Amino acid sequence: MYAVQSYGYSDLLDGVRQLSGRYPFLSAHVIGESVMGKPLLALRCGTGSRRVHMNGSFHANEWITSALLMRFVADLSAAYCTGEEIGGQQAADLCREVTLWVVPMVNPDGVELSQQGLHETHPYYRQLVDWNGGSAQFSGWKANIRGVDLNDQFPAFWEEECKRRGMEGPAPRDYPGPYPLSEPEAAAMARFTDTIDFHRVMALHTQGREIYWNYRDFEPAESEQLASKLARVSGYEAVKLTGSDAGYKDWYIQRYRRPGFTVEAGYGENPLPMSKFDSIYVELQPLLLEMLRL
Repeated sequence: MYAVQSYGYSDLLDGVRQLSGRYPFLSAHVIGESVMGKPLLALRCGTGSRRVHMNGSFHANEWITSALLMRFVADLSAAYCTGEEIGGQQAADLCREVTLWVVPMVNPDGVELSQQGLHETHPYYRQLVDWNGGSAQFSGWKANIRGVDLNDQFPAFWEEECKRRGMEGPAPRDYPGPYPLSEPEAAAMARFTDTIDFHRVMALHTQGREIYWNYRDFEPAESEQLASKLARVSGYEAVKLTGSDAGYKDWYIQRYRRPGFTVEAGYGENPLPMSKFDSIYVELQPLLLEMLRL
């Protein structure tokens, strides 16, 4: 299904159409729009009272996370609809306990830029080339189309993150923006999170095979133990992180005092190639399933 060189927004739309057409168990919802007007899609699986959220592609050149999450949604939906097990548990039992909401691609404009580059007719053409140091090579681009790092956008010690980053304006990465939630993608994620009131969240990034579980001691006491469970099933390392603010996971933990995680999938240099997809997914699938059980 994913034996291709990249995974972009059109692939996501195709995947959502296929899955929602095949599995009535799954529903798709628009939670906002990107700067360029692309609908931001959330997929809902399950009917349980425990609400869990996962997201991918906050960073443009980490687009493989979108494919990984879509594969997981496909596997979970297929197991549910055929009455089979997934990870040694009946999918139907799991999905009666949990409602999973997945936003596979938070930053579709950035993903498109990092994969396809830029045409001279693009409305941000001149600015983007300038922000990219005069280069038309955008494969390393992390930000959204306005040069804002969406995972530095959240109101969790945002001013501290600005000082740490030291970025004065739009750039391929690390510019937190003019103010918190200035970007429609970040604002949509905050609004969506507040609306659904999740019990657990996980932001999927690449790379490093690590799990970050804490934020300035705002996390509940159980978070470290839960991260250890995720580490045990995946082989990833649970890491207590310092010196980072304004991320989605940071904001969620501070705002809700509930367990939130950032998972750095795979290992190598971003963008990780699709040739690594299968080996990453083998490690990641048990972690995603465990996330539903926490």
